[in-house]
Amino acid sequence: MSKITTELLLERAVPRSTRLRKIETLNLSKLQLKTGDLDPRLFSRLRHLQKLDLSDNLLDKFPNSLSLPDLRVLNCNNNKLEDVTALKQFPLLEELTYENNVYLTLNDDYKVMFLLENLRLLNGKDITKLANQVRRVNSRKLTSKVTAHWEKFFRDQLPEKYTAEQVKSIRKKFLKSVQTNVVYGPSSLSEFTRWRVKMIAEEFLACSLGLELSSDTEPEEKTDENEEESTESPREAAEDVAQVTATPSKRKRNHSKSSPGNKRSKTQANTEEKAAVNPRKSSHVEDDPASDKPRTSNQQVKEATPEQEAEETQKNGEQFPKGRSSRRSGEQKSEEQDNGVVTLTPVKNSKRKEDVSAEPLHFLQCHSKGNSREDFKTQLWSCVFEPVLDSGARKDPIVNSSRTVATCGGESVCLIDCETGTVLKKYKVATEEFFSVAWTTLTMVISDSRKKAHNILAAAGRRGIVKLIHVAADFCYGEIKAHKKPIATVCFSPTQETHLFTASYDKRIALWDIGIPDCDYNFKARQLLVLETASIPLRIALVPTCPEQYLLAGCEGGCFAWNINLDKGQKSRPFEAIFQFPDEEGMTTSHRVDGLAFLNDDVVVSKSSKPGCIYLWSWSRSFDAKGKGCQQTISAVILAELEWSTTDMSYLTLSTCPAKEYVFCGDEKGSVWMYNLSKYTTAWSSVKGKRSERRISPTQILKWPELRVNGEQPPEILVNNVVADPAFTYLVVLTSVNITAIWKKS
Repeated sequence: MSKITTELLLERAVPRSTRLRKIETLNLSKLQLKTGDLDPRLFSRLRHLQKLDLSDNLLDKFPNSLSLPDLRVLNCNNNKLEDVTALKQFPLLEELTYENNVYLTLNDDYKVMFLLENLRLLNGKDITKLANQVRRVNSRKLTSKVTAHWEKFFRDQLPEKYTAEQVKSIRKKFLKSVQTNVVYGPSSLSEFTRWRVKMIAEEFLACSLGLELSSDTEPEEKTDENEEESTESPREAAEDVAQVTATPSKRKRNHSKSSPGNKRSKTQANTEEKAAVNPRKSSHVEDDPASDKPRTSNQQVKEATPEQEAEETQKNGEQFPKGRSSRRSGEQKSEEQDNGVVTLTPVKNSKRKEDVSAEPLHFLQCHSKGNSREDFKTQLWSCVFEPVLDSGARKDPIVNSSRTVATCGGESVCLIDCETGTVLKKYKVATEEFFSVAWTTLTMVISDSRKKAHNILAAAGRRGIVKLIHVAADFCYGEIKAHKKPIATVCFSPTQETHLFTASYDKRIALWDIGIPDCDYNFKARQLLVLETASIPLRIALVPTCPEQYLLAGCEGGCFAWNINLDKGQKSRPFEAIFQFPDEEGMTTSHRVDGLAFLNDDVVVSKSSKPGCIYLWSWSRSFDAKGKGCQQTISAVILAELEWSTTDMSYLTLSTCPAKEYVFCGDEKGSVWMYNLSKYTTAWSSVKGKRSERRISPTQILKWPELRVNGEQPPEILVNNVVADPAFTYLVVLTSVNITAIWKKS
């Protein structure tokens, strides 16, 4: 598409015009326009333009000098806008819409309300009253807080006679301190609050004290990039947890493996993207990816009133107070159960007597949207146990495991103590839907120049952004805008602690070096490699014997392998091999692989090539048959099949516990299928190891207990994911109805 020309502007005018200066209404929608196509010199001739439609384009920002002095109505729906502050150049703007811009948040709504004094309608809602409160009440209270912060902490630091260097130093310290410590309103508005606080603080220094610097403006602190997030204190997190459920409302499932089109988003044109926006989703999004909008104008009005802001005032930013506990005693839990909140009756197997290998310990509802106890729609997707720092290295997975697990789903990531059921920490981003989490351990330089190991949690999802969280400091120190489409899954390299793989709905798997943050949390991330996939990647796994050489991915269209050796000069690579598996008609490569993990150094576990079956196959014997060449089709050397549910529902993923040689997979009825394969692995490791003729039955199926609230039992519960710690002490089950179940091996 060529750039905008005079002829195009005249043709797209409504009605058509012969002169640019006469155009009052202009429709530039659906032209694949990028920011560079908006030529300020050309637009400056549209002196009388009042209505402009830029919807359904590829704009990521606005040029700062479009010179449209009479613009009253602007439509920017369905773009890729990342910032709205440039809209202040349109002071007469009365109506503005920018829905379906995934990088814009509630904080951006508040920014435009403050910047555009004539704005009446935002995304179709009347915001006049709220905007007045933002401009007046909010500004007045923040100004008071900023002034008080100066008087209390900084006024005495400024000598009567000061040099330019002293001015520069105190200005920098004050701006950093005031943005960190001045808080107001709910945490979902922390980015807007910091933005306004910085603005007010600069005005205060310039006007009241004459401390304005003419040059050398300080760059914004790293924390400003993450102000929309909040990390709740243990007490706040505990208050958000409900110990089980009322009747959940569940989304529809796709029950036809032969009709993948049923899973399409209405707005998706590419048949390859038949998986919905949520990776491994159990229904999964039959509608437009934006239909489940996390931010609407109604929500804005609800969240933003000063009365509610006063009620919800809490510690903003990423840090929260120390020493606040979310532990609930056993007596408190008993009282809740006696009050009818929870009734737990484990289901007994009436057909035969069996040894119970695990028992239910906790059932938590801690990922609710808006902390609502009535939320039984939020789906939970990923969980990973935190590594233990004092274990010395990652060599022994059992020694290097803890009882703390990170879980994600909806707008939040939670850290849970599996033994007590305590939600230790809760991290939220109001406009995000998290799909995957992963841990790494970085050796960081602390304030006194000493080095210390710290666990870092990466979390990613719908917005294509990776959040990096320093858990011990309760601080999200940065983000990586990794993809323009949602990220299905992430994982760290076991040998290179800063290497992070991100698999996205843009049909790419990217390798990033996230770097190591310094004592001020400055860091630099860089992309090392891009792996091109033929379809959407759902699960990824590094080959244990050569994690720096090969990566496997289960995708919507099959199972693929790539050479990821960084010594090769090629930065963008196609897949090297695609694996084919048996089906009713022979061997096929065309199937969805929604479960993928290594049981040991060689045995791969994958599912979804056909209903009711999980395959175990040999990586080495399969891949060694490839020989030389690119993109070869390889028949997987099948070692065994595991008997599993006959459901044709997709995205119920599996996991393994290599140290104990277990495989786990949930089903559509809330049950967990467990397979102890220790007696088979020795035979499989033999060079001439033969395939097990019969399907291997589960060692045990853990039935979902009866959970009743006010006498009612929830309908069917789908297990999206189930993960054990390396020592197989705890089993964490994530469901489609916002319930995290924790079982303990007895």
